Order: sequence, then C-alpha cells, then structure tokens
Amino acid sequence: MLMTGDNPRASSRLAAEVGICDVRAGLLQGKATAVQEPQEAGRKVLVTGDGVNDAPALAAAHVGIALGRAGSDLALETADAVLVRDELATIPAVVRLSRWARTLMVQNLITALVFISALVIWDLAGHLSLPFGVLGHEGSTVIVGLNGLRLLRAAAWKHAAAPTANGR
Repeated sequence: MLMTGDNPRASSRLAAEVGICDVRAGLLQGKATAVQEPQEAGRKVLVTGDGVNDAPALAAAHVGIALGRAGSDLALETADAVLVRDELATIPAVVRLSRWARTLMVQNLITALVFISALVIWDLAGHLSLPFGVLGHEGSTVIVGLNGLRLLRAAAWKHAAAPTANGR
C-alpha cells in the first residue's frame, strides 16, 4: 500500500513503476487509520515514512522505519528503526537481518539456559567443583558470544541483501 500526501496522479505513476496496487494519495492525515485496517484483518504492518504527518502511522504500525537523511525529528523519534541511507531497497535486507538476529538471540538464551541448568543440577548433586563450575559458566558465555558475532561477518550481510526464492 502506498500512502502519501502527494497528488494522486504522481502517486499512481510511482506505484505502477514499483508494483503497488493499493494507492492512497492526498493523505495529510488519516495514515494511522489506514494502517489499522490491515491490522484489524490480522496482518502485520511495516510503515516507512519521513515526515511529521507520518509519525502517527509509524507509531501505529507493528514496525515503523523512518528515513533518516530527510526525516523529521518526530518521525525519527517515533519509528522503531531508522534507515541512515534513504534507500527503500535496503528494507528487505534489514527485515531479514532482524529476523536472523532474533533467531540468534533465542539460540543464545537456550544455550545459556541449558548450560546453567546443567551446572545447577550438577552442583545440587554435590559433585561440581568450583573450577568446573567456572569453566562451564565461562565456556557457555564464550559460545553465546561467538554465536552472536556471526551477525558481524560480511557473509551475513551479503546473505541478507540477496533476495530469496519467494521474494521476501
């Protein structure tokens, strides 16, 4: 959906170029209401904007992304994320990276829980010495840290930027 305060003709032309079917032009207000319609139908909504009039829609969406270069202060503060470069083409990569970061976070929490649980059970059984306890705890910390560092590899960013088979 393209929601804009611009005139309908220019908006329709832009929407046709990028393959957007639902165009709502001339919206200086009411963008938040337009965001709530698909949400009420059970859909997740991501809104991108840069102006003061976009702030209510950015706040109402599941995820709001402000365009940082030309964005108003209100839009930048309301959004969940800010694109420093005003390139809409980077949004799918940002979404993929955030999903992968969430997956790694869950992996790290499970890894830490398993290690700490095993150490507590071992200690309650009365057989865990202090050096093994420290080694187990610090070892789990190193594993969790190394797992999280996978996001910093150049290959991770290239993978996120590459389109998938289903276009997401």
